[in-house]
Amino acid sequence: MNGKMKVAVMTGIGKMDYLERDIPLPGDDEALVKLEYVGICGSDIHYYETGRIGDYIVKPPFVLGHEPGGVVVETGANVKHLKAGDRVALEPGKTCGKCEFCREGKYNLCPDVMFFATPPVDGVFQEYVSHESSLCFKLPDSVSTLEGALIEPLAVGFHAANQGGAHAGQTAAVFGAGCIGLVSMMALKACGVSRIYQIDIMPKRLDKALELGADGVINSKERDSVEAILSLTGGHGCDLVIDTSGVEAASFEAVRMLRKGGVLVMVGYGKTGMVNFPISLAMDKEIRVETVFRYRHIYPMAIDAVADGKVNLKGIVTNIFEFSDIQNAMDRSVDDKTNIVKSVVKIA
Repeated sequence: MNGKMKVAVMTGIGKMDYLERDIPLPGDDEALVKLEYVGICGSDIHYYETGRIGDYIVKPPFVLGHEPGGVVVETGANVKHLKAGDRVALEPGKTCGKCEFCREGKYNLCPDVMFFATPPVDGVFQEYVSHESSLCFKLPDSVSTLEGALIEPLAVGFHAANQGGAHAGQTAAVFGAGCIGLVSMMALKACGVSRIYQIDIMPKRLDKALELGADGVINSKERDSVEAILSLTGGHGCDLVIDTSGVEAASFEAVRMLRKGGVLVMVGYGKTGMVNFPISLAMDKEIRVETVFRYRHIYPMAIDAVADGKVNLKGIVTNIFEFSDIQNAMDRSVDDKTNIVKSVVKIA
């Protein structure tokens, strides 16, 4: 397919503009996808605000966006499982397939991964993308391309649930009721966890958590979260805590509210990447601590959960912006965190 496409680019900190580029040609093992929706992730916002995350530094012009859903328009010569017209969710990280981590099946730890919108790799705030066909997952008729775009954050939630060994009969708490906190809560429910409590300081986000299925919410600005959890659990505490906030205080509170032998899964990154941790108490309670880096082997499971009605992905979306309004979309996502839980850009 020949022609030009519109691309939204970050031209500097807090600045967006548009360029025109050639529509990419798919390789033999790739699919060309016309994008319909791309979610705005917290990492996109962080790059937009500061120009870097740790050692990853944006060199403008740079394309943000790594949560895409769209429609296949063309396939390479070796692609058999997809055809033009198929609606797909795109897993954004292409790995080497040869390193020890890829061979062990832990491909999310591949040191040579090329991940959308992680410098120097451009993201997908654009009209078309050519992507490895094995990373393009066909959506069933009951799942929209809007939901397809949100499979990416949902995959993080399911990976967190898997890392924590989530199962029926457990009681869990989730720190943070932003997008990742909400999808983590919904993933826990899909895994059969019996009772889940969401903790945050923003009332609108806690309301959203209740709307999406949390069994209870705790505003930790108004109430001690540990006391609240112990009260709700008859003094027993939680079996599992997922921290998506990255706030140091959450680590302390998580260890205190966990039962002996419980599991803490750390998902959120703090601003500095460093936190103090109550290691003595964690050891006394023999708590297991797990961490999360993206996800692996999750997309089919996540898509099935949405198709089966176990996860209400559309419910997390609070704002949809037109592609032509990308500057406002990014500015609003930065400036209105109190009201915006999840923003999505409608490309087509």
